[in-house]
Amino acid sequence: MKNNIKESIVTLALILIAVLLLNPFGFWMPDMVVICMLATALALFGLLATFVMRETSLDEREYQHKSLAGRNAFLVGSGILVLGIIIQGYTHTVDPWLVFTLIGMVVTKFITRIWSDKNL
Repeated sequence: MKNNIKESIVTLALILIAVLLLNPFGFWMPDMVVICMLATALALFGLLATFVMRETSLDEREYQHKSLAGRNAFLVGSGILVLGIIIQGYTHTVDPWLVFTLIGMVVTKFITRIWSDKNL
């Protein structure tokens, strides 16, 4: 339970920093503030990645919940990337990072699936 609270705080903080980096209120931020926010976002993502990597499953139910969360995250992430690629495709300015990220996600999912079928 203690890790869930820490993970929730880190997740919410990362979301807040990411939204602020989009500058939703239209205020101008000095370069130093943006750099500090980017460094904070990187640190928070590192903490969140640590929580994800340390996840363990004690029984089949927990393993299924962990698998479902990963599957849903993959589908939402790749869906948003595809939507971004389609929207930018209409303006003929597709950002290569969207395409590279989508390819990276799909290839990682494919290779991990092949590896787990052979080794687990």
